[in-house]
Amino acid sequence: MAAFSDQLLVVTIMAYLAAMVCYAAEYAFSARPARALVPSGAPGAGSAPEPPEPPAQRDRPDGPPDRPQPARALLPWAARGLILSAAAVHLATVVTRGLAAERVPWGNMYEYLLTATLVATGAWLWSVTRYPAMRKLGIFVAMVNVLLLGLAGMVVYTPVGPLVPALDSYWLLLHVTAAITATGLFLVGFVTIVLYLVRIGHDRGRQGFPFTLGRKLPGAETLERVSFRLHAIGFPLWTFAALIAGPIWAEAAWGRYWGWDPKEVWAFITWIVYAAYLHARATPSVRRTVVAALAVAGWLAMLMNLFGVNLFFEGLHSYA
Repeated sequence: MAAFSDQLLVVTIMAYLAAMVCYAAEYAFSARPARALVPSGAPGAGSAPEPPEPPAQRDRPDGPPDRPQPARALLPWAARGLILSAAAVHLATVVTRGLAAERVPWGNMYEYLLTATLVATGAWLWSVTRYPAMRKLGIFVAMVNVLLLGLAGMVVYTPVGPLVPALDSYWLLLHVTAAITATGLFLVGFVTIVLYLVRIGHDRGRQGFPFTLGRKLPGAETLERVSFRLHAIGFPLWTFAALIAGPIWAEAAWGRYWGWDPKEVWAFITWIVYAAYLHARATPSVRRTVVAALAVAGWLAMLMNLFGVNLFFEGLHSYA
């Protein structure tokens, strides 16, 4: 079963890669969205659409206007089918890993990445149901999953084995589950807020890469709102994992609630940065670009907490 899970990981990466290629083709051949789409009843719904592009800037078909292009019409369906297939195989990879280990499949850094990227995919699929314009962002979500799953399989892979004594606790289910879910939500929130900055730069007339990508992105308001909602859902989960469940488990395992372990310190720093982001987002006088920069800083702190601490620091969490 462990070998089967490892083989499914390869299939998962290849499926995400194929989906990324299809999304890239759809992105390249699609027209610019006419307006930022918001769900009915949400703030901003019913606002005036963006002005249409000048005819010289609109995407033109490769052939004559009256010639059908079935291959181009199939691209969105192929991309959706591949991303859903990748998510299904991804889920099977996590489940078979758990069956092989006979425990929850998030007992080390490799399994943490497997599960967090699965949560991220689920969060993006939820976003698409609420905001159909977010569909084109599948290229970026698939790309991040390919990178992180490749890193998991080639750099931090850990063979199936029993939990170390410190992790053999019911707190693993509570503490790590909350942390993984928050990480997956923050991941999609990060991708979305970076694209928001790209779209803002394009709208302000910035030239060159990556701002040229902004022409076909959803509206800046939609991107910023989706990112905020993902962060708003993930922040309480991270608060529970880092500041409530973690210290309680530390007291049960090591006899103290807080010991300035590198993992504890960076989890707290990550919490502070995300708290600053949400506070700035609720403050009208703070510019949205500053708010977005705080969200990006939060994800960088999360990466340090996930990779830097585990790979470059010695501490009580080094077993991860």
